[in-house]
Amino acid sequence: MLLLFAVYFEFIPKEDFIVYLSFAYILRTLLMMFYALHLYLPKFQLQLPTNYKEILKYSFFIILAGSAGAILIDIDKIMIGVKDTFDKAAYYTVAVFIGTFIDAPSRAMSQILQPMTSKSINEENVAEVQSLYQKSSINLLLIGGLFFVLINCNVTELFKIMPEQYWGGEWVVLLISGAKLFNMSLGNNGAIISNSKFYRITLFTGVGMALMVYFLNKYFYFNLDFGTEGLALSTFLTFIIFGCFKLWYVSKKLHIFPYTQKTVVISFVILFSYVVFQFWNFDVGTILVFKFPIHPIINIILKSCILIPIYLLIVYRFNISEQINAIIDNLLTKKGLR
Repeated sequence: MLLLFAVYFEFIPKEDFIVYLSFAYILRTLLMMFYALHLYLPKFQLQLPTNYKEILKYSFFIILAGSAGAILIDIDKIMIGVKDTFDKAAYYTVAVFIGTFIDAPSRAMSQILQPMTSKSINEENVAEVQSLYQKSSINLLLIGGLFFVLINCNVTELFKIMPEQYWGGEWVVLLISGAKLFNMSLGNNGAIISNSKFYRITLFTGVGMALMVYFLNKYFYFNLDFGTEGLALSTFLTFIIFGCFKLWYVSKKLHIFPYTQKTVVISFVILFSYVVFQFWNFDVGTILVFKFPIHPIINIILKSCILIPIYLLIVYRFNISEQINAIIDNLLTKKGLR
C-alpha cells in the first residue's frame, strides 16, 4: 500500500515499482524464515523416511492442484488480452483485487486451522473436526460478511480515488467478493480434504475449476460479449458449483456439515446491511489535497463508522459467534463498560 501511494505521489517512478515490490517480498520471506528458525531449529538428516512414497504421492497431487489453482487466478487476465487491450486487463485486475480483499481473514485463519485440522484428523477425532468445521465456517462468514458489506457499500467512492479509467467495476467487485464470501463460509473444508485420505480429490477440483472458468469465459466474454462482468460471473459460478461439490463431498465421506441455524441468521444480517447501506452516502463536497481527492475517503470513513457498530451490535445481540462475543465482552470489561 505504501509503495502504491509512493507511485501515485511520484516519490518513485512506475518503472521501479516492481523492483521495490520484489525487494519487499524477499525481505518479508527472510524475516519469516529467521523468526521460524528462532522458534524451532530443524534437524537435517540425509535419509529417506519410511513412508517416502506416500509423501511423494501426496506432494505430487497437492502441487498439481495448486498449479491448477494458480491458472484459475490468472486465466481471466490472459483471455482479456486476446480480445481487448491491456488497459481493460488492468481495469479488471484492480476490480478483482478489491473483490478478493475480503479473503484476507481466511488466508490468515488457514494458517491456524491447518495444523489443528491435521491433528484432529490424524487422531480420528471426528467430533473435534466437526467443531472446527462449524466454528471456522460461522466466524469466517461473519468476518468476511463485514468486509463484504464494507467493500461493496463503499466501492463507488473507492473508485473515485483512482484514475477514471479504473471506474465502473462495481459488478465485478460484487461478483468476485460474493464468490469469496461463499468460499469463506465453507470454513476449513479445504484443510479437511487436503489433510485426509481423500486428498486426491483436490487435483480433480483444481483442474475442474480451471477448465470450467475457461469455457465459461469463452461463452460469456467472447460469445455473449458480457464484458468483464462476464468474466467475473464465470468465476462466481465456478466457485459456487465447486464449493457445493466440496461441501457435499465432505458431508458424504465424513458425515459432517459446516452450516447451522446461525448461518442463516448471519446471512440475513449481511444481506440486510448491504441493502440498507448500499445506496446511502454522505453529501460531502469536493475536497482536494495536493490534487488528491479526499472527499471519497471522508465518505467511506463516515459510512463505515456507522455500519461497523450496527453490524457488530446485531451479531452480538443474536450471539451468532461465541468467540466474537467473548472478544467483545473482554474489550467491554477492559474499558469498564461492563
